[in-house]
Amino acid sequence: MNLFHLAALSLLLAPLPLHAASDPHAARIARILKATPLIDGHNDWPEALAEKAGDARWTMDLTRLDPATYHTDFDRLRAGGVGGQFWSVWVSADLPQVQQVKDTLDQIGMVHSLAARYPRHITLVRTAAELRAAHKAGRIGSLIGVEGGGQIDGSLAVLRAYRQLGAAYLTLTHSRTIAWADSATDNPQHDGLTPFGEDVVRELNRLGMLVDLSHVSEATMLDALRVTKAPVIFSHSNSRALCDTPRNVSDTVLKEVAANGGVVMVNFAAQYVSEARRIWGADRSAEITRNNAPPFGGLHIGDPKGAARALADWEKAHPEPVTTIAQVADHIDHIVKIAGIDHVGIGSDFDGVGALPQGLSGVETYPALLSELMRRGWSDRDIAKLVGENVLRVMTAAEKVAAEK
Repeated sequence: MNLFHLAALSLLLAPLPLHAASDPHAARIARILKATPLIDGHNDWPEALAEKAGDARWTMDLTRLDPATYHTDFDRLRAGGVGGQFWSVWVSADLPQVQQVKDTLDQIGMVHSLAARYPRHITLVRTAAELRAAHKAGRIGSLIGVEGGGQIDGSLAVLRAYRQLGAAYLTLTHSRTIAWADSATDNPQHDGLTPFGEDVVRELNRLGMLVDLSHVSEATMLDALRVTKAPVIFSHSNSRALCDTPRNVSDTVLKEVAANGGVVMVNFAAQYVSEARRIWGADRSAEITRNNAPPFGGLHIGDPKGAARALADWEKAHPEPVTTIAQVADHIDHIVKIAGIDHVGIGSDFDGVGALPQGLSGVETYPALLSELMRRGWSDRDIAKLVGENVLRVMTAAEKVAAEK
C-alpha cells in the first residue's frame, strides 16, 4: 500500500466530528457514507469566494475558514462526509450575457484551481464511474453546475465549450426570464421554452449534461420534461406543497419527475423550507420598501438612519420564524410520498443563501439531517439512495443517452 492509499484510508476512517459522538445513528451514517458518496447538488462556494475574498481566493488557505463568513471549507467538507459536490458557477442574471460568459469562465477556473491546489481533498470528475472512483480513493468527486441559461449567451457553441471544461449541468434559467425560457421568479414571456430552448435541452442530452430545472417556471419544467430523453435534476429545490414559492416543485411536476426518472435535490434555504419564513421575508421586504420607496412614497426616504430604526422596530415586533432540520426532513418525506424514494436527493445551496435551518449551519452538518431521517425510521438502503445513489443513477442514464446520439 503506497502513501497515497494510506492517506486515503486515513481520511475514510477519520473520527466523526464531536457533535456526532453522542448521536446513536453515527455508526450507521459512517458506514453508509463509506460505501456511498454523499453528493450535494448545489454549493455556491466558488462565487462566495469571488464576492468576499476577491483575487485573494486564488492563493488563500481554504482548509479552514471562518464559519461566520463561509459555509464551506475543506476541513468541514471532510467532517460532513461529503463524497461528491456539484459546484455552482453562478453569475448575476442581471449582467449583460456576454459578461456572464466571461464571469462564468472565471468561476470555472476557480473550480479547476481548487482541484489543482488541493488534490488530496478533491478531484474533478465527469461521470458517475469517475465519481465513485474518487470517493473510493478518499477524495471528493467534484463537478461543475452552470446556474443560468443566460450564461450561454444564446449560443450552443458556448454550451459545448462549458462541457469541454467539465460542466455537468445547466440550470435553464436563474432569477430572470431569458430569450428562450421562463424563470420562476420573473414575468413569463414564452409559456415555458421557445423552440431554441427545446434545442438547448436536446443539446444537453447529446453532450451528456444534466438538465437542471431549479429556478425555472412550471411551464418551463413541463416543457423540458416533455423534450428531454434523459432524466432531469432539480439541483436545489423543495416541495411547493409545504412551502408555496414558485422556486419549489408542485406535486403535479413531482409526478412527472418520477415518470422521467429524475431527482429533486432538497434545498436548505430557510425561505424555501418554511412557509412561515417565506411569508415573513416577503413582509420584511415590504416594510423596507415602505420605509425607502423613491421618490416620495417612503416613510423615511432621505433618512437612512430613520429607516434602519424603523426596520429594527418592525423586526422586534415580528421576530423571524425559526426553521428546523425537521422541516427539511418533511420536504424529503413529501417528495418521497409523491414521487418515490428513487427521486430525491440533497442540494443544500450552502454559501448561496443567508438564512439556514437551525442545525444545518454548514457542510459539516449533513449527518444531523441523516440522523433525523433515521429517527423517523429510514433504512440504510433508503438513506444511500438519498445521499448519492439516486443522482448517480441519473448521471449514468444521461451518459447512456449521450452515447446513443
